[in-house]
Parts: sequence; structure tokens; C-alpha cells
Amino acid sequence: MIKWGILGCGDVAEVKSGPAFQKAKHSELIAVMRRNATKAKDFAQRHGVEHWYDNVDELLANPDVNAIYVASPPIFHEEHAIKAMQSGKHVYLEKPMAVDADACRRIAAVAEQSQQKLSIAHYRRALPAFIEIGELLRQGQIGRPLFADIKILQPQTSDIIAQSELNWRTNPAVSGGGLFHDVAPHQLDLMLRYFGRVNSATGAASNQLQLNSADDTVSANLHFDSGVQVQGLWCFGVTTNESQDRCKIVGTEGSIEFSFFGDQVTLLRQKQGQEVMYFENPKNIQLPMIEQVIQYFMHQSNNPCSADEATAVIELMDICTK
Repeated sequence: MIKWGILGCGDVAEVKSGPAFQKAKHSELIAVMRRNATKAKDFAQRHGVEHWYDNVDELLANPDVNAIYVASPPIFHEEHAIKAMQSGKHVYLEKPMAVDADACRRIAAVAEQSQQKLSIAHYRRALPAFIEIGELLRQGQIGRPLFADIKILQPQTSDIIAQSELNWRTNPAVSGGGLFHDVAPHQLDLMLRYFGRVNSATGAASNQLQLNSADDTVSANLHFDSGVQVQGLWCFGVTTNESQDRCKIVGTEGSIEFSFFGDQVTLLRQKQGQEVMYFENPKNIQLPMIEQVIQYFMHQSNNPCSADEATAVIELMDICTK
């Protein structure tokens, strides 16, 4: 049985992930921590969690907890993940893995030296729609992939971005960047998953609206060993009418178009025409990934997302923004 503690039981843990630890097999959520004791207690009472704390060390000292979900803001990921592993706990670490690639490497080094397991929460790779896209590409349904075009165009307040009481996501000192750092890991992880290693990358970032200290517009151009090229644009200052959440992968015999935050995949093939597929995401959207992580922690499967894979995502983000 994997008995979980959560470091940072905030907005992400409320629906996306927290209840999944109770629903998954061989899993139980027994402790949560938040610096605000009142909110930690409230979360615990509402979700039927036995222990609550307002101190990291007190949670990590609980001998019944054998795995930690680190869901604190990214600036704390390095400290919390390393402390948890040094306390003898396995770690499921929220994305982005850390504020920059150097921090990711330090976390990975501790994991390598310890006896504990570390997995990163790039959970969209475990959802049915994105598994299906990978299968379509492997089956050659659009021939040889040539390029992909990503457009994430959103207002400053968007349905695809988790809302929190304090908007730390637009504070680079806490998040590592702006809304790009919160959203782009989903897109970049899947591109690496589908197309393999990047051999060259360029990017640019700017703060056009000056609404806060974070970049609001970021572009990327990636060239993969496979020959596939990916172009991405993330802008968090458009009107609602201009909003987009789209990726189009074009191959020699067709294309695949999909949303990263929706449930629809469109396959267009040269001879067979267009096919639209619909997928239903679970209410607790991290549940499929958490189930895989539990199997990994129990030595029954491979790591569903390694530190090396997640570090590769942050390396690309660093190129684009730093």
C-alpha cells in the first residue's frame, strides 16, 4: 500500500490530483501539509484525510507516510523533493519539475544517489487522447511526420490555467517564469514523447503588456533528430475571441489536429478522409498517471515519467526564456 502525504494542498490538489490518491488501488492519502494551518485542516476534513500539518518536517517525520506528492509552487520543488527523498519517501513531483534545468539536475542527482523513486507529473501523457495520438503516429496513419504547429493563445485569466488565491504563476521568483512555465510543460513534454530528442532549439520571450514582471509571449522553434520541426507560440494577452488551444501535426499523407486541454482529436488522411475522435477525461485528471506512478513505486512497472525526461522539458523552456 502506498500511503501518501501532500506537500502543498492548494488549488491543484483540490480536484486534479488530491482525490485520485484515494481512488487509485493500493493507495491511501493519509496526510497533507500547507503553511496556512486553517486551510490545511479544512482540506483534510473535507477530503477525509487523517493528518494535517503546517510544517514540512512534521509531515515528513510521519512514519506511516511512504510517498510524497510535491504540489507546492515551483520555487519549493527542489527543497521539498530532496527533503522527502532524504526522509526515505518516494516522490511524485508536480510539473514544472523545477524553476530551471540546473535545479532539475540537482533533484535528479539526489534521486540517483538515494534508494527512493522519483516520478514527474507530466500527467497528460497518460490520458487516452494523447496515448491515441502516439499510436496514430507509430502506425504511420499520416505517413512520415514533417512538422507540428502549436498555438496557445489565451487571456490573462483563462480556463486552462489553475486559479489560486495568490497569483504566484505570474511571479517569476516563485514560478520560474510566467504562465508559459505553467502551461508549456504539457505541450513540450508531448512533443518530446512523440518525436524524440531535440538537436537544436531557439526561442524568444517578451513582456509586451507589462501587467506583471513575467513574460507574456514566448515562441519556440525546435528541430528533432528525427527531422521533425516544431514551431510554438504562447501568448497570454489576447482577447477571448482570439483564444486558441491547438496543435496540428502534418505528415506526408495527412494530419492530426487536437487540443491540449480538450477531448477531441481530428485525423485527416489523404485517402480515407477525415475522422473525429472524442475522449472523456476523468474528473480527477491526474488519476491515470497516479495509477502508473503507484505501480512504479510498488516495483511493478517502469517509471511513467523520469527526471531526465522532465529535465529535457525545462531545458527547452530555459532556451526560450533565458
